[in-house]
Amino acid sequence: MEDTARLNLNKKTADEAQPAAKEILDHVKQQIGMVPNLYAFMANAPGLLQTYIRSQELFRRNSGFTPAEQEVVFLSISFENGCEYCMAAHSVIADTQSKVPPEVTEALRNGTEVADTRLRALSEFTRTMVTKRGRPSQDEVGNFLRAGYTNEQVLQVILAVGIKTLSNYTNHVCHTPLDARFASRVWKEPGSPSRAA
Repeated sequence: MEDTARLNLNKKTADEAQPAAKEILDHVKQQIGMVPNLYAFMANAPGLLQTYIRSQELFRRNSGFTPAEQEVVFLSISFENGCEYCMAAHSVIADTQSKVPPEVTEALRNGTEVADTRLRALSEFTRTMVTKRGRPSQDEVGNFLRAGYTNEQVLQVILAVGIKTLSNYTNHVCHTPLDARFASRVWKEPGSPSRAA
């Protein structure tokens, strides 16, 4: 993120935010005891925050992916987009809530092959959708389906790519500082100067 522009925006508190964003920030703080820095920056554009929150809720509820599979999808997208904030946040969620096997999370964080064949197929297909901008080959879709996923879940991966594009890109241009809650899983993009140091 070293050469990425930084927007001249501040994080919004619930008291400073427009009503639509204030309602979400208040609800999030009540639910999890904090307002993540990502949400505080998104609150500068209430429609962005609303879309992100609502889309994530729908994906979590209706994707047909298990909680662990959902984190595999989100981590795979965030890895491809080089989002240090989301890689850290979703690693913590993977560890503490979604119960992703630690070796799977580490493989996703390192960009190495996932040993579990089903989760590997999910991660590879998700990364393909990002890198090929939604134009997978028939073979790539076939590999995903043969792993036990469905045609409908191809569309759910597209939804997840949209969700993570909203958060990854916001974090890029806002240079979102990592919340203390996620600090135990700091991640640096491979090849970045801060990682090489």
